[in-house]
Parts: sequence; C-alpha cells; structure tokens
Amino acid sequence: MPLLEVRNLSISFGGLKAVDTFELEIEKNQLYGLIGPNGAGKTTVFNMLTGVYKPDEGYIALDGQDLIGMKTIDINKAGIARTFQNIRLFSEQSVLDNVKIGLHNEYPYSTLTGIFRLPRYHKMEKAMNEKAMELLKVFELDKKADVLASNLPYGDQRKLEIARALATNPKLLLLDEPAAGMNPNETQELMDTIRFVRDNFDMTILLIEHDMRLVSGICEEITVLNFGQILASGETKTVLKNPEVIKAYLGE
Repeated sequence: MPLLEVRNLSISFGGLKAVDTFELEIEKNQLYGLIGPNGAGKTTVFNMLTGVYKPDEGYIALDGQDLIGMKTIDINKAGIARTFQNIRLFSEQSVLDNVKIGLHNEYPYSTLTGIFRLPRYHKMEKAMNEKAMELLKVFELDKKADVLASNLPYGDQRKLEIARALATNPKLLLLDEPAAGMNPNETQELMDTIRFVRDNFDMTILLIEHDMRLVSGICEEITVLNFGQILASGETKTVLKNPEVIKAYLGE
C-alpha cells in the first residue's frame, strides 16, 4: 500500500477547473517531485492534500486513512506537514520558539497548566527545548536559537521552516518551492539537507519546484501538471525527456 494515494482529485473555482482528475501514488521514503508551469495547479493540489481546500471530488488517503473532509490541523496530526512558497514563520519569535510551536502536538499540556506553571508545564517545556535544539542542530541553526526568525538570512529562514514542519513528526513532508529565491550554493546545500532529512528521519517527501537542477538531482519520480491536468508521470529522467514536457514546461 502506498503511503499517499490520490485518486480522481478535482476542484473548480468560479466554474474554472483548476485541477482535473489528478492521481498520485507515493511510496514510503520516496522523494517525489510535482512540477509544471505557473498556474498549473501544483499549490492547489497541496492545498487539497492539507485540507485548505475541499476537493469537489476525489479520494486522498495517507497510510490508508481517508483525509477528505478533515480539518488542516487534524491532517497535520494524521501525518502531513508542509512548507510554503512564501515563507511563513512567526517572525517576531525566536528560532527556538518557532520549532517549539511545531512540537505541541507531541508535547501537549492544558491551558490551565500553562497559566499556573504547574509541574507538567516545566516537564513539557524542558522536553520541547531539548527536542527543538536537536532539530536545530540538524540544520546548523542551534547557535541561532535565540535570534528572531525575521533576522535570519533568507536561506536559514527556509531551513527553519522545514525544521518546524519536522517538529510535528510527519509521515509525509510537502515542500512548496523550497529553493525559491536561493542562489546556486544555497540550492546545493538545500539538496543535501533534503536528502539528509529523507534518509535520517525516515521521511517521505513531495516537493513542488521550478529549479530543474534540484528536481533532476534528488527526485526519483515526478508528475508534470499543465492546466490542472497530468501531462506526464514517471521516472524523472524519462519524463524530463518527454517532448510534451519540454514544450509545456521548459518553453523550448
């Protein structure tokens, strides 16, 4: 059974079909790419996978669990976490606190416990601090734990957003154009980081990306969307040689 199974997924906005009969299977520990020109429907797919949009029709299952109709927070608890094309951090909170926010699913305590600083509060806070610092070390951000997120360099903000997503302990990590705005050196570092996350966190990753060097360098399989429909799908090197893909996506 695939980790993620998507069947006949469709959604329209104002009578316009944004995504039409989209299908996808991703196996556990796979590194999968979703590509296509601007407006092809890629982020709309991510929004349906995470409950931001409810599809008009179709089926989404994570590890056999039907996700259709579930709230975003419950889908996150079920095991899907994501990052965004436009970075969404709590900019006026520290690097450490951004990651700790992602840990509250794993280390819950009641409002009353937090207000009155009961013993469980201190126990949970200590555990979250330790876990958050472990994650920050992976991304070489541990020495910046007390820095405001808004004061990080752009590349570090990208890494922090991934670290926060991982803090929710997902089965599937969705990365929406993680290399957007990065220079070649930062992109190479990001590729290494994504591979490390997959290999060391037992993670399955689905990413949207325009940087073809990154896609061809790390994605084992890809699906190409165009005008909301699948243009091609399969092994990365084979798909990228498809004349229709070159014409639609690469503009050649």
